[in-house]
Amino acid sequence: MSRFKLIFTGLLLIFTSYAGVLAQHALSLEEFIDIALEQNYSLRIVKNQERVAGNNFTRGNAGMLPSLDLRSQFSGNINNTNQNLLDGTEFSQRGIHNTTFNNALQGSWMLFDGFRAQIRYAQLEELKNLSELNTRIQIENLIARLASEYYFYIQQTQQFSNLQYAVDISKERVRIEQEHFLLGSGSKVTLLQAEVTLNADSSRLERQYEVLSASRIRLAELLALPDLSESVVPADTSIVVNPGLRYNELESDVISQNASILAALQNRKISEYDLDLIRSRTYPYMNLSSGYGYTFSTSQSAAWENQHTWGMNYGITVGINLYDGRNLQRQKSNARIELESRDLAVERAQQESIADLLTIYNTYSNNLRLLDLETQNLEAARENVEIAFDRYRLGALSGFELREVQRNLLEAEERLLSIQYQAKMAEISLLQISGRILESF
Repeated sequence: MSRFKLIFTGLLLIFTSYAGVLAQHALSLEEFIDIALEQNYSLRIVKNQERVAGNNFTRGNAGMLPSLDLRSQFSGNINNTNQNLLDGTEFSQRGIHNTTFNNALQGSWMLFDGFRAQIRYAQLEELKNLSELNTRIQIENLIARLASEYYFYIQQTQQFSNLQYAVDISKERVRIEQEHFLLGSGSKVTLLQAEVTLNADSSRLERQYEVLSASRIRLAELLALPDLSESVVPADTSIVVNPGLRYNELESDVISQNASILAALQNRKISEYDLDLIRSRTYPYMNLSSGYGYTFSTSQSAAWENQHTWGMNYGITVGINLYDGRNLQRQKSNARIELESRDLAVERAQQESIADLLTIYNTYSNNLRLLDLETQNLEAARENVEIAFDRYRLGALSGFELREVQRNLLEAEERLLSIQYQAKMAEISLLQISGRILESF
């Protein structure tokens, strides 16, 4: 009897801990997503990269604006001089110290560079758009991961309840076998078999609690909670699958909204601008420069002691690249090859996305069909357990037969939970592939 009390006490501690977990911070999926979008570390890093791309999108960074420099310089030299003049006179000086101070304001403006600045400015805009798209991809991935873990926890919670019911049945079976043994109508072997079954079910229940704890920690990690031991769990208790997704609508959305395809198209635009930048080098260029300066010099060897000079300078430079060792032609050829690769990348992204859509939609459709079948199987298995247990109490059914009926119930419950979860994962994947996931949660 002490052995059974120890087992039941352990189970009670598990149930109490589990109940405590459910009582703390039960959040809906939408609340999980809102917190993750604010706190997730990976997403915050990507958002910082987007901010950098936004800062880079300026006319000055593209080279469309003039530059203005203010420079000050002081220099000096100390020399020794020996001079032999034509009339035979020798002249020498030691420690001649000359100094120069220069202060200048210099401006420069590339008036025309083959439209390079305009092309670069357009390319910077595409890079900013690509960075925003990368942020969207990261958000979609985060929502998909979070939803997957959210429903995984619900699935494992329901599995925990099923195992808890199995323990209750095994516990009742041990009680009945104990009564039979004490009354002399049962055997020690049958009682021991019932105890073994209870221990096995109890062990499996405890392992299931570990699965729940690990899932809860992963949820806290996705939320980037400061304390990962904080109990944050889903508020929902069941998995509801949306049966209304239609292939034709999804396929249309994949072509127009899929993030991977859009990113491939964005990269192609950037490569087009790379080719345009190389072509711009075949045009002439014209640069305007102007400045104003002041110079103060001292001399110990000239006819003057010091000198002040001030004034402005200006100039215009016009040029064209005539020959650079055929490097320009080589770069053009490489840019065209890169553009061809980008075209192939777009086609590959489209084909991969459609292939994923077909595969996942088949899984989604098949699981929807299996849901009805397994729901009926589960109802029959539960009714069978009730009938079998009544017969077992009356002694018309052996413990082995009862265990077999009980195992069938557990398997039916596990199959239904698995199908529900797989169908939900397929639904989430379809929403992500078609670009609908942001508007669906």
